[in-house]
Amino acid sequence: MRKHGVNSIMTKESERPLLEKLEAGYGLPVLSPVAVKLVELASDECSSAQDLVKVIEKDPPLALRLVRLANSAFFNPRVPITSLTQAVMRIGFDRLRIMALSISLRETFPLGRVGPLDYEKFWKVSLYRAIISKSLAPYCKSVDPEEAFVAGLIMEIGLLILFDIFIKGKMEDVSLNLEPLEDLLAWEREQFGVDHREVGICALTYWKFPKSIIQCQCPQAPEQLETISNDLCKILELARICSQVLFQEGSGFNTIFRQGKKILGLDHSVMNMIILSAFDQVDQLASELNLEMHRERDLLGLMEKANKALSQISERIAQGYEKDGPRSLPTLQGIAQDHTVANTLQAVAHEIRNPLTAVGGFARKLASMLDPHSEEGKYINVILDEALRLEKLLSQMTQDQYPPCPPS
Repeated sequence: MRKHGVNSIMTKESERPLLEKLEAGYGLPVLSPVAVKLVELASDECSSAQDLVKVIEKDPPLALRLVRLANSAFFNPRVPITSLTQAVMRIGFDRLRIMALSISLRETFPLGRVGPLDYEKFWKVSLYRAIISKSLAPYCKSVDPEEAFVAGLIMEIGLLILFDIFIKGKMEDVSLNLEPLEDLLAWEREQFGVDHREVGICALTYWKFPKSIIQCQCPQAPEQLETISNDLCKILELARICSQVLFQEGSGFNTIFRQGKKILGLDHSVMNMIILSAFDQVDQLASELNLEMHRERDLLGLMEKANKALSQISERIAQGYEKDGPRSLPTLQGIAQDHTVANTLQAVAHEIRNPLTAVGGFARKLASMLDPHSEEGKYINVILDEALRLEKLLSQMTQDQYPPCPPS
């Protein structure tokens, strides 16, 4: 539950006047003049690459970062970029405009913790969400991967603005965790008459972000995700769920695979690849945004969740043995003769096969990427051994091993 008797701290403004003020730029951070000029030029069909270069050259740190970014794995370069003009051509006008704005936004807000808001964690989760969004984009042909990256990065940007306007220095004893998102949005509306997604719509409109990205600020009900027509919104919601699993305490590891199948029809092997590729890309892109990342610690946290998922599967298998059977565990040969228990175990095997295959696949793929002598490598091998043991046990419960018993 969120806190918490703070209505008296400030007078609420009605939603519409506040949004109108935000739309006019009231309370919004000031973006880099170079970023604002790039927005104008990149939106002008008469602008040339050289026009953009002249503007970027006025901001040497931005110029250097764009060249480095054009040469990064983010763009899968085959030929090294050596000039700013080449970088502009590789990144593209629209992407350059959006990326310059994103970098400017990132630099507008401080790092570290300010009262109840941990900026470092906010941008860390945002970066993982952005990378996952970019990796999901190729599975929806209508979505540009770079646009998906930026949309994922700024998905919750309204929270930083709402914090600046209402909370910073005024309300210290509150919780600003992004999950559960529905709870946070409801609390914001109760306290301020507006939530941070609505603030995000106003801010991105004011900053002239593309409409396709602005539309993704509208929260999506889980039951509506399969029917909405905006593929970018689907990708961002799945990326949000994945980043929640990575960093939210108590989030279920299997949620990644279940939602990947439900929202985009992706099987567990695809989701494994996307999640693990995020760890490969995060260091390079973190440096571009001046973020300090702890890839190994993040990876260990994810392995902890995978290990917990396997433990839960072990418990379910044990429950399957015990259900409708004697208190002492029977042998598998004995179970084959007991129609009731055999059918129960087949039902259990069917229920756990998908999550076990997904987690086992994750463990095998990750094991192939890590040094077996490293701390991470040793840990994943323990998880892998457990996954293999459970898979063997599960195979003994399947229809191939024990055909369905005829009805009595």
